[in-house]
Amino acid sequence: MYELIVIGGGPAGLAAACRAWDAGLRRILVIERDRELGGILNQCIHNGFGLQRFKEELTGPEYAGRFITMLQKTGVQVQLDTMALQIVPGRDGAPHQVHAINGQEGYQVLETRAVILAMGCRERTRGAISIPGERPAGIFTAGAAQRYLNIEGYMVGRRVVILGSGDIGLIMARRMTLEGAKVLACVELMPYSSGLTRNIVQCLQDYDIPLYLSHTITDIRGHNRVEQVTVSEVGPDRCPIPGTEMVFDCDTVLLSVGLIPENELTKGAGIAMDPRTSGAQVYENMETSIPGIFACGNVLHVHDLVDYVSAESERAGAAAAAYVQAGQEEPADHIIALKNGEGVTYTVPQQIRLGTQARTAEVFFRVNRVTKAAAIVVEDADGKETARFKRGHLAPGEMEHIALPAAALQSASSPLTIRIEEVPQ
Repeated sequence: MYELIVIGGGPAGLAAACRAWDAGLRRILVIERDRELGGILNQCIHNGFGLQRFKEELTGPEYAGRFITMLQKTGVQVQLDTMALQIVPGRDGAPHQVHAINGQEGYQVLETRAVILAMGCRERTRGAISIPGERPAGIFTAGAAQRYLNIEGYMVGRRVVILGSGDIGLIMARRMTLEGAKVLACVELMPYSSGLTRNIVQCLQDYDIPLYLSHTITDIRGHNRVEQVTVSEVGPDRCPIPGTEMVFDCDTVLLSVGLIPENELTKGAGIAMDPRTSGAQVYENMETSIPGIFACGNVLHVHDLVDYVSAESERAGAAAAAYVQAGQEEPADHIIALKNGEGVTYTVPQQIRLGTQARTAEVFFRVNRVTKAAAIVVEDADGKETARFKRGHLAPGEMEHIALPAAALQSASSPLTIRIEEVPQ
């Protein structure tokens, strides 16, 4: 029987497994469905990774390589080309079961004291957003195009229109341009970009690629291959405005329209979910509603920086090790729920357990609109302000992070509401 099984060998799973080993666990297994460790980082050959974690600029494979090397120095077991099929939670102290299958061992039922969910996320497709028009070749999600180009070596198109301004789409605008394609436009439904500001500057503005905010694709034409797309402006109701159509002659459409946490295993295990994040509900130590099962990384909520993924996953690894070593979940004197107030989309964690040992609680969240000078205000159930944090700029594409002091948590009444307050300039 294992002490810990980590499902997913991407940046989240690698960081969690390494941290759990450092914390004293010795029977650890990492299950990865791909042929190699590293996850999505293997196809992200651009730089910009590791600035916070390693204080230097790395490419995706380099960042993954650092953690793979760390893992190889431990005794953590790894099963590649292995698909986790089901998690059966243990009850009343019984071990959890992970059902998995691969070509060597066949169907396996693995028992473990703790599980860390680190399955990452998947892209939203054309079918999920119901773009009208024909169904020709030449329509890709941005991540699929990235894999074709960076790993398989295929050029996916020559004249490109990108729908959505997520980070992968912005990065692919630059990548396609560097490979000789003409990126005609990046089209975004919302009145703001959903990507990092640095990617807007480095991937669009530096290459004179136009960004059309409050626009969307309203038609795709082409029988065998994409030939034209029609782009229309949208109003405040997100509906196309007649008479604003623009027609682009192109052969490729890339979709960068959002990421969905890969949570089929989570739901099947009966873990409580948060509809705001599409991930599991967790406590401050990344433990889910089922004791001994933890979640971290993009399967929990979509991150913008892999450095945050690693830090969050190490917290989950340490907590899983503490759970196994203690033989029970961490005792709590009081539980404080977190709510999203004005201007906030969601919070992670959703609940904070206050035990006998007072400590600071880290909270991650996203805002739902662009704000210049603002304050992040934390209020308890009685309307008492427990904390305030100043920010010079807030944007939906950039995840925010605050640390709630232990003293403020101990004296607060549940729930705590996190809201945005604009500061007059």
